Amino acid sequence: MQSKFILGHAEVTRILAAARAEALANQWAVSIAVVDDGGHPLGLERLDGATASSAYIAYEKARTSALGRRESGLYEQVVNGGRTAFLSAPNLTPLEGGVPVVHAGQVIGAVGVSGVKSEQDAQVARAGATCVG
Repeated sequence: MQSKFILGHAEVTRILAAARAEALANQWAVSIAVVDDGGHPLGLERLDGATASSAYIAYEKARTSALGRRESGLYEQVVNGGRTAFLSAPNLTPLEGGVPVVHAGQVIGAVGVSGVKSEQDAQVARAGATCVG
């Protein structure tokens, strides 16, 4: 039998708080989504001023990262490199801003952020994803 780490309520709360702190420190109006390793939603915060669509996009970035076990920005690089067939892949949003949460070498979930420039979204997501582990 194998053991599996999971994100519990306490971890999700810490992830959201760390990501929120990074966004607020930079005065970025973003949405932050946290998902489990299967891409199922565990938490969402839409900061004041963030667009309604950013909540949806943040979730999609997180899901992409969790299911792919890598940062969603890597898929964006693949598409930008000419592999446009990735645009038709199911459950894949090839936009930077989704970061996996890794504990003991296992991807146990992901954080997705949307609302500012892609690299800034990723910065906020990394702040959340690295606060547990």
